[in-house]
Amino acid sequence: MANKTPVTTRVKPPAIVAELGRPETPEETAARKAENSRKHRANQTLRNLIWSLVASVGLMLLLVIVVVRPSQPAAEPVDYATVAEQAQPGIDEPLAVPVLPPQWAANSADLGEAQDGISTWYIGFITPAEQFVALSQGIGANPTWLNTLLDQNLPTGTETVDGIEWTLYDHRDAEDPGNLAYAMVAEAGESTFVLYGTADSNEFRTIAGSLSTDIQNSIDAAEGTE
Repeated sequence: MANKTPVTTRVKPPAIVAELGRPETPEETAARKAENSRKHRANQTLRNLIWSLVASVGLMLLLVIVVVRPSQPAAEPVDYATVAEQAQPGIDEPLAVPVLPPQWAANSADLGEAQDGISTWYIGFITPAEQFVALSQGIGANPTWLNTLLDQNLPTGTETVDGIEWTLYDHRDAEDPGNLAYAMVAEAGESTFVLYGTADSNEFRTIAGSLSTDIQNSIDAAEGTE
């Protein structure tokens, strides 16, 4: 019967850690693994943050491309004189066509359908200071029409411009006056002329002065029918 030689299992000695010059203790091994795990998580967090930033920047660029459009060309001014000329045959009262400096521009002009026997000729202006002034000429207007147009605002004074007396409605100190911050009203013949908007007093005087001839035309038309 052959003799069996016992098998000897060699135990591999612990690895020498270069920084320590000796094998790690179990505590040092656990600490090293914990530190490696922490660094891995930190690196993963940093990568996630970078990707989030990249995604955010990409989204912002997309929004800029989608939302931002090249500046649209300014709308052409409305030729209110031509609109008045076309509308005039349908009404007896002369429609106001103020002659203003070239820096003024109309953005709308319309002769509205008569309501309660009152026709309203309207022109909206953008002033040189980029403020708004509207002209409403009420033909056959009454106090109710005026009160409705001015939202029941009360007069605050009077001013004479080029020989025409205007009633003032200065409500620029109101909490939210909107386009009725300031108004001027003059009555002549069958027409009530109302200027209202956000411009300063000087710009209102400019357009009020430009209406002197139109107001006189309304007076003359009324006298011609007497």
